[in-house]
Amino acid sequence: MTQPIEDITADIEPQTMPEAVPTPPQVTWERRLGSWTRDILETILPALVIVLVVNLFLAQATRVEGQSMEPNLHNNQRLVIEKVSYHFRPPQRGDIVVIEAPFWEPVPVTTRFAAWLASLLGRAPALVLPEPLIKRVVALPGETVETRNGRVYINGQELVEPYTNALTFAPGMSMTDMAPRVISTGHLFVLGDNRPNSNDSRSFGEIPYDDVIGHAWLRYWPIDSLGLLD
Repeated sequence: MTQPIEDITADIEPQTMPEAVPTPPQVTWERRLGSWTRDILETILPALVIVLVVNLFLAQATRVEGQSMEPNLHNNQRLVIEKVSYHFRPPQRGDIVVIEAPFWEPVPVTTRFAAWLASLLGRAPALVLPEPLIKRVVALPGETVETRNGRVYINGQELVEPYTNALTFAPGMSMTDMAPRVISTGHLFVLGDNRPNSNDSRSFGEIPYDDVIGHAWLRYWPIDSLGLLD
């Protein structure tokens, strides 16, 4: 006796087709470039922006050039300049300040940024920017300053300067006498601690507040000279 056709088909298990394995997407150079660009936008660019903001508004590094601030600062020492405090108070007498070189033409901000970015990337900038000057504030707005026999006088009173050394006042080394001059509003009179070997307000005149980059705050290199500045 034969089995009904419907019963025979019921005993046969249905055949299933194997699932197709998805083909991984082909990595093209356009995709790689897009991934690389995204990495730059997500990591490198924010880091550059942070460094730029810190450099422009908070602090920056600079290098001592020459012997004009001996015996307190030496050639090739590295300093950190803080730029915050002078937004809340003007510079005070005795402060070590970093100022724009007054005998150079002003450099546009865009040019400064390009030079800064080039140095950050290890490339030579198209324009060599003038190094800022490092000096000490001696006279403030409205005060009368003069020098006699190597000594500084403020409003007729001799200024006590413990940061200078004996060489400043040695015979034949003292600076030329300077007639009394009144410091203008919003300006400063600055001198190097090493008076016989300093280009300062005696030659280029008083400095406007706008030319003050910041307050020399920390000496960090060489490491054995690490410390805050007076």
